[in-house]
Amino acid sequence: MTYVICQPCIGVKDKSCIDVCPVDCIKGTDEDQMLFIDPSTCIDCGACVAACPVTAIYNETEVPEQWKEYTKINADYFNK
Repeated sequence: MTYVICQPCIGVKDKSCIDVCPVDCIKGTDEDQMLFIDPSTCIDCGACVAACPVTAIYNETEVPEQWKEYTKINADYFNK
């Protein structure tokens, strides 16, 4: 299981989630529109959820229907 960053992060990239992640699985460059969670590194601790000021992070089983594609978008970011 992993967590997924969704649409509300676009343009915000607050990075509070990065500070609390114990395994450094949240990435994103200055050029990226949003941050991404590496599903192969995420340990499903959920620390990032409370740190996100825009409620953009969800457990992959709880991603709202309108943002389901972000599960693949996060995974694909690390398969480049």
